[in-house]
Amino acid sequence: MNYIQKAKKFNTKKSLGQNFLIDENILDFIVKQAGCIDDSIIIEIGPGIGFLTQKLCKKAKHVIACEIDNDAINYLNENILPFNKNLELINNDILKLNIADLTYEKKVKIIANIPYYITSPIIVHLLGEIDELNNQNRNKIEEIILMVQYEVAKRLVANENSNNKEYGLLSILSQFYCNVEFLKKVKASSFYPSPKVDSAIVKFKVKNSPIVKSNDYTFLKRVIKACFLSRRKNVKNSLIQGGFDKDIVIKTLKDCDINENIRGEKLSIIEINILANNLKLNLNLL
Repeated sequence: MNYIQKAKKFNTKKSLGQNFLIDENILDFIVKQAGCIDDSIIIEIGPGIGFLTQKLCKKAKHVIACEIDNDAINYLNENILPFNKNLELINNDILKLNIADLTYEKKVKIIANIPYYITSPIIVHLLGEIDELNNQNRNKIEEIILMVQYEVAKRLVANENSNNKEYGLLSILSQFYCNVEFLKKVKASSFYPSPKVDSAIVKFKVKNSPIVKSNDYTFLKRVIKACFLSRRKNVKNSLIQGGFDKDIVIKTLKDCDINENIRGEKLSIIEINILANNLKLNLNLL
């Protein structure tokens, strides 16, 4: 199939961040990464004009394609849906939909080539916040294969040993309930229109429990945000700026054997959790 010619005939909308994946090798790679899906329900976010959709329909039991663009939906209805009986189209914004409302069967796999400007909102929508232990969307998802901007992909898989600019709130949010794997870098030339930056494919494997056990996940979220409040400040000053008592912060850092001059991005999720648990304990002793 001549993907680029088909893409050129469609009036892509810059306002929706439409960049259609036209590299068949990458399309096939994504399908392969989804694994054995002959008995799976796939939810595709942002199918565009259906290049990946058609390949998924050939492999999966059922494909639910969520597309916000009315013109793309009309194209899919006319050119893709009639030839794929296992395809269901939903004309809506994924941020306004609950995964649990789309299917009542077993857990689903999410595949998404999304506009880069809504990457973080979509991740939050699918996985929930750190203190949402029973998030309805996440509870229905087995794994997510996501095409994102290359620099964002590095942030998603980063840890305390990574470049300081890469590890942060998005890293922790992504890894809190998932094993996150960087799969492949994708050149800008693999899309039409070509974006100004390269992309990457990342896989989120949803776990049954969070990466750490906390006494208070809402408090932990507050501590995490404080630790990354300012990358120029050390963890002591970041926590104080985040609203925590100075003396309690100093005592807690000492109790946890954490150097008060270290920066938040040098602490692992496990270390931050230990810090949060002890900080809450010391605050309760006031």
